[in-house]
Amino acid sequence: MIAPVNHIVGLTSIVRERVLPVSGNVIARVNQRVGATDVIAETRWAREHIFLDVARTLQLSPGAAEKLVRCKVGDKLAAGTEVARSKSLFGRSVRVPREGTVVAVGGGQVLLEVGESKFELRAGIPGMVTEVLPGRGVVIETAGSLIQGIWGNGKTDTGVLVNVMNGPEDVLTESRMDVNLRGSILLGGTIKDADTLRAAAELPARGLIVPSIFPSAIPAAREMKYPIIVTDGFGSMPMNSAAYRLLSTNAKREVIMNAEIYDRYSGARPEVIIPLTISSEPPSSMEVAPFAPGLQVRMRRPPFMGSIGTIELLRPGLTTLPSGLRALAADIKLENGEMVVVPLVNLEVVG
Repeated sequence: MIAPVNHIVGLTSIVRERVLPVSGNVIARVNQRVGATDVIAETRWAREHIFLDVARTLQLSPGAAEKLVRCKVGDKLAAGTEVARSKSLFGRSVRVPREGTVVAVGGGQVLLEVGESKFELRAGIPGMVTEVLPGRGVVIETAGSLIQGIWGNGKTDTGVLVNVMNGPEDVLTESRMDVNLRGSILLGGTIKDADTLRAAAELPARGLIVPSIFPSAIPAAREMKYPIIVTDGFGSMPMNSAAYRLLSTNAKREVIMNAEIYDRYSGARPEVIIPLTISSEPPSSMEVAPFAPGLQVRMRRPPFMGSIGTIELLRPGLTTLPSGLRALAADIKLENGEMVVVPLVNLEVVG
């Protein structure tokens, strides 16, 4: 059976594709070294559209209205521009309410894009551009530590990592938000309320890496302008030992946070990258791996959710679980030495 891999690794080769939301102009070139904040591509796009139903406004058939339309796809129209007028003595007219670009004309109808703005795509990670995707973006390769999480609020930033945790089970509160933390990425404990998030914003912090977050604080987390990455789960959960050890030992280093939203289909996950200087290219991490004795795994479901352990034995056939269900399972030795039986579907490989 093949297992998903949650990357928590001290040194690996990291390859990431960075693409525009719509077609545009790629600035970066192959073999160019880029920083995390460097602009690598740009485009102009509009988030709003205006629909003009000429036929209905002029009370004509679609065919008759289409003959009166005075614009075509690609035209840039100023606010108030007349796009159609009926031929009657006291004819009605259809005008553009806002400046925009015509993107579709047909059937007596006109569609405009409005509110156009410039969008700049930044590299997100420092590294070497290994491939240019014409009109879309680039592929960047770098090396360093990689820690993936389970939830992110969609923001990105870079900064120096500061550890404000006393241990994996810590809780982050407003009282920890000292002015000396201004401009840092904080390795903090569980987030229990939105007030803690707002206190971090007031510093301001450059980002938060936390083990867990209470569901009631998620709406506020989505609204924060700085990135937030949750490594383990929701409610009150400690940070898994592998992530805590790797992050806490890299305090005071520059880190990159890409708190992108987890997508089980594309494999995209929120992640923290710690760039490292290397003398030779490290191996790339696998995205999936077959279960095997000796592999380090993490539990994905209660009652051991978030715990790290090692596969001691893959049980043959189906195992009857305490719930009465029968499933493929393994004997797992937890870090405290306890032996437990866990269904394979509830495990992910850590590495």
